Amino acid sequence: MPLPTVFPPVLRGVIASLILGGFTALIALPLFIVALFKLLIPLRPWRRLCSAALNGIAAAWIEVNRLWMPRLDSVAWHIAEGAVVNRRGGYLVTCNHQSWADIFIAQTILTRRLPSLKFFLKQELIWVPVIGLCWWALDFPFMKRYDRAYLKKHPEKIGKDLETARAACEKFRDLPAALFIFLEGTRLSADKRDKQKSPYAHLLKPKVAAAGLVFGNLGEQVKTLVDLTIGYHGQVPSFWGLLCGRTGQVTVLVDVCPVPESLLGRDYAADSAFRTELSRWANDLWEKKDRRLETIF
Repeated sequence: MPLPTVFPPVLRGVIASLILGGFTALIALPLFIVALFKLLIPLRPWRRLCSAALNGIAAAWIEVNRLWMPRLDSVAWHIAEGAVVNRRGGYLVTCNHQSWADIFIAQTILTRRLPSLKFFLKQELIWVPVIGLCWWALDFPFMKRYDRAYLKKHPEKIGKDLETARAACEKFRDLPAALFIFLEGTRLSADKRDKQKSPYAHLLKPKVAAAGLVFGNLGEQVKTLVDLTIGYHGQVPSFWGLLCGRTGQVTVLVDVCPVPESLLGRDYAADSAFRTELSRWANDLWEKKDRRLETIF
């Protein structure tokens, strides 16, 4: 049950911060202990058992977040004809990205419907105090990204980010997976949209490298896309605004559809035709999402 709305927003924010910070610190110790035992004993059945325990701890953390998360005013859950979602399947999950609130909203909606969500994260986030190590313990895939200027000076690093993501995907071969990728790669802002000359009114251009690696390495498992479209009817909330319950009305549209068979099991790094086809698929997805956001607003 969310915090009472009669509480002043700042008080809600303080209480929510204490709940979030306190419980995160509380679960960190058992997370680290289980992750350490998983690391030290390289037996597959044992590691599967440890992974299940770690995912259970993460699910408890998400459930506690329901104590302070503001109630969503409008949530629509659309399942494409013939598609099935369950906690034993394999999924690629994506969403438009505007705020840190997107992550908590996605977790709240999907945690009981899909396997434990695993977010692709920037390598630098592993250094976030406490929570960075929690992400590591939960096997969140960390990606090291290099800009073009750096790669010009260090050509030996070309492809290293793809190798890192490929290795991360290997961890999910024996487990149900729900891999979460923000295809835009970063949070939306008007400046970013203008700088990259995005053709979309409400979105940045999609980046498909991580999705290509998931389809290429886990094509037999990850055959279904779960696509969230989040629309904030008022101002997009900051993280503090989320804690204070200042999200206003939020509409979340969730679509489930099969990934085209032609995108599965191919080599993203070596197959230029695959990269082109994948980009076309992502752009079509984004055009539809942009139109849906127009109807929400």
